[in-house]
Amino acid sequence: MPFQVIFRPRARSDIATTAAWLARTSPTTAARWRTGLLRIVENLETDPNRYPAADEAADLGVDLRELMYRQRRKVYRVLFTIDGQTVNVLRIRHAAQDRLTPEDV
Repeated sequence: MPFQVIFRPRARSDIATTAAWLARTSPTTAARWRTGLLRIVENLETDPNRYPAADEAADLGVDLRELMYRQRRKVYRVLFTIDGQTVNVLRIRHAAQDRLTPEDV
């Protein structure tokens, strides 16, 4: 049975912000980034448990997992939780950004 993937508001905002930032230099790159990200997130529909815990999961006290999305040299972290058959995508962060804090979730 496939999992349902839900993008939480902050994750949607992260996608919009990153795409807008990329579009300032190249609308084509922004579109490719967004399409690639959404395509890789589709993997969460089949087996989200195969992805490892995020580094900050223990600090936050949440079973937070991460899926890495790479576009050339840039790496983005798709941070999510699993609740039954629902995958909640909480944040999309560049790997160079600081770890999540409780306020970020």
